[in-house]
Amino acid sequence: MTNRNAFRRRTVAAACSLGLAGLALSGCLGSDDDEADRLEQPTIGIRSKAKLAQDGYEFRDANGNGQLDPYEDWRLPAEARIADLLPRMTLQQKAGMMLIDTLNAGCAGTIEGTQAVNFVQTQKMTRFILRNVASATPGSCVGTSPGRSGFTVTPRQLAEFHNAVQALAEAESLGIPALFKDNARNHYNSDPRFGISGSAGAFTEFPREAGIAAAALGTGDMTPVRKLTEVMSAEWRAVGLRGAYAYMADLATEPRWYRVSETFTEDADLNADIMTALVKGLQGGPLSTRTAVALTMKHFPGGGPQEQGLDPHYAFGKQQVYPGNHFSDHLKPFMAAIHAGVSSIMPYYGVPISVSYEGVTYDQTGFAFNKQIVTDLLRGRLGFEGYVNSDTGIINDRAWGLENKTVPERAAAAIHAGVDVLSGFNSNQTITDLVADGLVSAARVDEAARRLLAEQFKLGLFENPYVDVAQVDTVIGSEAHRAKGLEVQKQSIVLLQNSDAGAGTKLLPLAAGKRLYTMGMGKADVEKYGYVVTDGNYTTPGARPSAAGHDAAVIRVQVTNPAAITAGYRTKGATTGADPTRLNPRTGQVWGAEDPCVLFPARNPNCVDDTGLIFGGAFPWEVNHLSFTTMAASQSWQMTPSLADIQAVMNEVGAKNTVLAIYFRQPYVLDDASGLKNAGAVVGTFGVSDVALLEVLSGKFRPQGKLPFALANKLQAVIDNQPDAPGYPAADTLHPKGFGLTY
Repeated sequence: MTNRNAFRRRTVAAACSLGLAGLALSGCLGSDDDEADRLEQPTIGIRSKAKLAQDGYEFRDANGNGQLDPYEDWRLPAEARIADLLPRMTLQQKAGMMLIDTLNAGCAGTIEGTQAVNFVQTQKMTRFILRNVASATPGSCVGTSPGRSGFTVTPRQLAEFHNAVQALAEAESLGIPALFKDNARNHYNSDPRFGISGSAGAFTEFPREAGIAAAALGTGDMTPVRKLTEVMSAEWRAVGLRGAYAYMADLATEPRWYRVSETFTEDADLNADIMTALVKGLQGGPLSTRTAVALTMKHFPGGGPQEQGLDPHYAFGKQQVYPGNHFSDHLKPFMAAIHAGVSSIMPYYGVPISVSYEGVTYDQTGFAFNKQIVTDLLRGRLGFEGYVNSDTGIINDRAWGLENKTVPERAAAAIHAGVDVLSGFNSNQTITDLVADGLVSAARVDEAARRLLAEQFKLGLFENPYVDVAQVDTVIGSEAHRAKGLEVQKQSIVLLQNSDAGAGTKLLPLAAGKRLYTMGMGKADVEKYGYVVTDGNYTTPGARPSAAGHDAAVIRVQVTNPAAITAGYRTKGATTGADPTRLNPRTGQVWGAEDPCVLFPARNPNCVDDTGLIFGGAFPWEVNHLSFTTMAASQSWQMTPSLADIQAVMNEVGAKNTVLAIYFRQPYVLDDASGLKNAGAVVGTFGVSDVALLEVLSGKFRPQGKLPFALANKLQAVIDNQPDAPGYPAADTLHPKGFGLTY
C-alpha cells in the first residue's frame, strides 16, 4: 500500500469513527488500490489562513490549527466533512447558516459602507444576495447614494467585492466560505425590478424566459436552453455568483399575473423539460465540484395560479387557487428539477385556498409556513433532499396566514414547516433565542445547517472560494457569448401574422432599399440593413413626423407598469388602498383592507404595501386591463408608443403596410377595438435587441419561434379563464400555444 493511500485510509477511518449512525462513507471499507493516485488536486485559495501540505497534496487550513482535520480534507465525501465540521460549530454559527439577505457591493466594489462586517462577523452569515447591476461604466461615487439594488459597478468590481467578503469569511474561526446568489441576470429586461429580475448590464443578453421556450419550441429541442446555461455558467462563475434564485418553474396559466414575464410557458411538460435542461446545464446534474451555479427553483408548489391575477408580494394578492384542479400539473416542473438533482427549492408567499391533493386539504397559511407543503409534500412525497430557501421577507413582512404572530413565532413556524434558510432576514439572535426558549430544537438547527453546508462543500468553496479578477473582463459579455445570445434571440421571435402585399408577395420580409418609418427602434440600427429610414420617435408633443408616403412602418411596442406611477400606492392612501370608490370584488372592501397593519395594527405598525408596488404589476383595480384598448385608458399601464400614435401611423402609411413587433411580457389581448389585428404583419417578441429583430424582418434569418402560451381573442376570455388552467376554449383563442409562421 502506498504512503498516499495509507494517509487517505487513516483520514477516512477517522471520519468513519465519528460515530454517526447510518452515515455511509465511500472509502470506509475501501481496498488497497491506488485510488488516491488518481485524485486531482484542486486549487487552494487563501488570504489569511495557511495551506497544509500532506501526503503530496495541498489543503486549506480553514480553522488555522495547523493540522488537517477531516472537514478540511477534500478527498473525503461531503457527508463525512459535514459530520466533522458540525460538532465544531457554535449555535451562533449554525444559526448564521440559516440566514440570507441582500449584501450589495459598495461604490467601486468596496465593502466600505456595507453590512459585510456585521453580517459575517456578528450575524455569522454565509449566504448573501448580490444585486448590483454590473455595467461597463461604473456609477459615480461622488454625491450619490445606492438604490435598493446598490451602486452600479463593473463586473471586475463585483468580483473584487465578492473576494473581499470571502476574505472576511475565511478569517472567521472555522473559515466557512460564503455563497453569493442573485436572480437571473442574462436576459433582456426593459423594466428590471428589485428582488424580482435584474438588468443584464454587461452580462450577455438572452431573451426573457418565455423567449427561451419559444426558441426551444422552434428548434424542437433544448439547444437554446443549453446555450443559455453555457454562457451563464461562465459569466456567473467569473464574478463569484455560485448560486441563483432561479429559475421560475411556475406555469404561465394566469395571464394577468405580472410575473408571467419570468415564466417559460403554460405547458407543464415543456416546462419540465426546460427545468431538467437548466439543472443539467448549470449544475451538471446533482451538485459536484463541476457545478457552475447551484439553482434554487421557485416558487413551490407553483406560483402561477394567483387569484384575480394578483401577486402575493402584496397584501391584496395573498390567495392562490386551483379551480381547474390542475395542482398536479403545476408540480410537474418541480418534480423534473428534483429528479435532475436541483440543489434548493423556494416556496412562494401565497396561501392555498380550498386546495386538496391526493387526499390532503392544505392549511390556509403561506406555503413557507405550511408543513403539509414543505415537509410532507416536497420532501415526503416528492423525495426532495436538498435545502428549502424561503422567499424574501416572509418573516418581517409577508407572513400570510400568520399576520397576528410575532417575528420569533413566524421564524419558528417556518423552521418547523421545513424551511432551512430565511431570506431577507439577518437576526442571528432570533434563532438562538428560539433554541434557548425551547421553541426550536438544536437538532432542527443541526439538520438545516447540515443541508446548507452540503452545497458549500460540493461546490468546492471550502478549497477555493475566490475568483480571478484579472479574467473577468475577458469572460463577461465576450464576443462568443454575445453571438450565442443573439442567436437565441433570433430563434425566439414568433411571426404571428404576415398578410399579402400584392403581386403574390407577403409584407415580410422587408427588402433592402425600402423607405421605412420606425418607432421604438434605433435609426442607425435600421439603416445598417439597407433601408431609408425616417425616425418617428419624438419627445416634443406634436413633433412626430408623418408616416405618409413610406413603403412600410415598423413599430416596436412595449408595455410596462410605470414604477413612477405604481410606487404611489399606499395601503391607507385616500386615492389608492383606502379609496372607497375602488373596492376589491372578492371582499367588497377597499384594496388595503387585508394589509397586516389594518388587520392587526398592534402587531404590525408598518404597512407591508406602503413601499408602493415596487415589485411590479398594475394597480389591483386595473389588473384586468390586459387588452390594448383598456391598457391605453389605464393609469398604471403604459404603452410605448401610445396606442393613439400607433393607430395614427397605421392610418398614415396604411394598416396593411404596418409591421408591429410586440413585446409580450404578458399574454396581451389584441382586441378588435384597438385595430392592431389589422396590421399587415405582427411579430411576437420576448425581449430581443433591434439587431435580432431586424435579422428576422429583413429575411436574413427566417422566423422559427413558436408561442409558449396561448393568446386570447378577447379580454373577457382572460378574465373568465381558470388561473391554473392553460390556454382557452377554441372559440376564445386567437393563437394557440405552439403557433408560429415562417417565410
